[in-house]
Amino acid sequence: QEAYDAILLDVDNGPDGLIQRVNDQLYAPAGLQAAMDALRPGGILAIWSAEADAAFTTRLEQAGFAVSETLVNSLNDDEEDGEQHMIWFARKALTEVTTPVN
Repeated sequence: QEAYDAILLDVDNGPDGLIQRVNDQLYAPAGLQAAMDALRPGGILAIWSAEADAAFTTRLEQAGFAVSETLVNSLNDDEEDGEQHMIWFARKALTEVTTPVN
């Protein structure tokens, strides 16, 4: 019921529930739809992951989100050899797109 401006998921290593398989449901189409339904128009679903996942980016887009991917360093900026992690920012449309009926 469109109650949130933002939802942040940092519950596992990313969209593959490596730590707890039960977390897979958060990243499945039904879980993404639940997040979409909970967001206000223009709201953001942000998801941290240990690594990039092109298939998950596609899944977010298929769920109706406008997606941007941001690589972030795992260490302080002044350290050289830090790993890079992914954060997806998935925005719900400001208005619902409807197809006109002829």
